[in-house]
Amino acid sequence: MGIFRNGETHESRSSSMSYAMRWKHENFRQITLVGVLSIALIIIILIGTFGQERKQVSLVIDGKVQSVETTESKVAHLLEEQSIKLAPQDTVSRPLDSLFSDGDRIVIERAVPVKIIVDGTTKVDFTTKSTVKGAISELGVTLEQDDKVTPALDSKIAASMNIKIVRVNKHTVKKEEAVPFTVVKTADDSLPKGETKVVQQGSKGLVVHTVEKTYEDGKFVTKRWLGKEVSKTAQPKVIAVGTKQPTAVMSASMTRSSDGVSVSGTTTKGGVSFKYKKVLKNVTLTAYSSEEDGIGTRTASGTRVTEGRTIAVDKDVVPLGWWVYIEGIGFRKAEDTGGAIDGNKMDVYYDSLKSAKNFGRKKGRTVYVIGPTKPELN
Repeated sequence: MGIFRNGETHESRSSSMSYAMRWKHENFRQITLVGVLSIALIIIILIGTFGQERKQVSLVIDGKVQSVETTESKVAHLLEEQSIKLAPQDTVSRPLDSLFSDGDRIVIERAVPVKIIVDGTTKVDFTTKSTVKGAISELGVTLEQDDKVTPALDSKIAASMNIKIVRVNKHTVKKEEAVPFTVVKTADDSLPKGETKVVQQGSKGLVVHTVEKTYEDGKFVTKRWLGKEVSKTAQPKVIAVGTKQPTAVMSASMTRSSDGVSVSGTTTKGGVSFKYKKVLKNVTLTAYSSEEDGIGTRTASGTRVTEGRTIAVDKDVVPLGWWVYIEGIGFRKAEDTGGAIDGNKMDVYYDSLKSAKNFGRKKGRTVYVIGPTKPELN
């Protein structure tokens, strides 16, 4: 008979299974750690493999594009690989420590030196801008509206370019000019002939001229007359001349020449007796002013236009420099000419354009042509 060992065999199997379970329980942490490390190692291998992939990148340096192939992932490493050195003033389109991908574009602007001459100082600086205007703005120089810049603001920047800025300042000033008063003589039949009386004291007028002065870098360069304004109107001095008990004062002689009849004689007007060379009938009067465009303040005879004295005439009718007496106007001197003044036409000068326009056109006036010497009060 054989030996019965069922109990022994059952006991051996139980012991093996218990040992395996105890081993797994005791080494669970080690198994977990090995699994985690294996996964990390796979990830590192994958990242390294990805990082070694070749990329196509466009490098733009000062507007010139070049395509490069690289396995690098950071901008700084790419520039180092391509032997591209940056100056402190150069600019890059993205941070040096940033990552880039396949197909990306990296732009580098090289800074160039420029010389700025402004406000009495000269300094050399670097700029990455393409125009003079951009460089001035980048370097922190503020421009005023009238400042002058050389070269022009839209000029292209070049290395070692000289940029000059001239500060332009304009100042408006007021200049006062005194206007002398005129003397007006009027007939007074209550006064004996030959006596005079001051009816109104004259007072000077005041004209304010507006002038614009221009300075460049603090130095005066030019001035421009902008206009004038009458601040105070001159008041004429009025003198009454006695005409009581008048006597015959007019005599005339007539001579005939090849040009027609020339009348000369003596008369009294406004209390002043004077001799005249001839009398002009039906004279048309108009008025003009230096405030009109293109008139100016110099007459054809070289004198300065003066209200109360200057008239423009046809010098074939009245010689320049001669005095005349105009009915309703008074004594005036022929000092100027004009393109529209022909024959029996005369132009009376006024300082104010408004006064000249208000004068209008007066027809049928009588004018006594006296000569180069103005008659004096009797």
